[in-house]
Amino acid sequence: MLRGFAVVVATLVLPGLANAAFAQDKVLHVAAAADLTPVMPTLAAAYEHATGVKVVASFGSSATLEQQLENGDPQDVFLSADFVHPEALVAAGKTVETNPVAYAHGVLVLWARKDSPAQPLSIDSLTKPGVEKIAVANDLHAPYGVAATRAIAGLDLTEQLKGKLVVAENIAQTAQFVESGNAQVGFISLTIASSPKFAAEGTFVRLPAIYPEIQQCGVVMKGSKNEGVGVNFLQWLTSKEVQATLGKMGLDPINGLR
Repeated sequence: MLRGFAVVVATLVLPGLANAAFAQDKVLHVAAAADLTPVMPTLAAAYEHATGVKVVASFGSSATLEQQLENGDPQDVFLSADFVHPEALVAAGKTVETNPVAYAHGVLVLWARKDSPAQPLSIDSLTKPGVEKIAVANDLHAPYGVAATRAIAGLDLTEQLKGKLVVAENIAQTAQFVESGNAQVGFISLTIASSPKFAAEGTFVRLPAIYPEIQQCGVVMKGSKNEGVGVNFLQWLTSKEVQATLGKMGLDPINGLR
């Protein structure tokens, strides 16, 4: 847990949140994109402190979670790593919202262990002789995989790196490939790269703006017994106070706040 963030956000009780509608035994189930794995415990703890509502998260690629929700998985809120997958649920009439709610901008980085031949880490590390395997998320399932594919193309390295790519199901598994040494470098999210474990074991560099903006969006599932709580959770997540702290978690705020 990121202590600085927790100290700031745990003190937030937004108007309309701390009231009788938020019973102490209320549980909000959130299907969350894999890049949120390191940050949801902090968000959940802060939200519970502010409202008394316990947040239980399950993680996966945005495409996999969308499919599960389409098939009736009983979640209350979907936090995707993009706009496309929540929009598909909106179009299917399965959400409270008529448009996905942007809650953060994701950041793509290169990460490598400190003992990797990719060190000292830079964009040029992708073509170093000792770098034989490069981990990326599957661009058919994971928004960060799409961003990585576009970044590689933007660097004019698609053909040069084609035989080196090791494809993972989601961004969390991508990070595991690099952390375990099965790849010498990987395209992962800043949320994971800046987590305590990955910050201690490796280094990262942000990619230049050569990939499409990763606009992370959420929706509340229609028919959820916690619709009202879900709506308030998204309001809390997009509030100025919470947005101002997201940089500590590896996410860029939706309106440029720091």
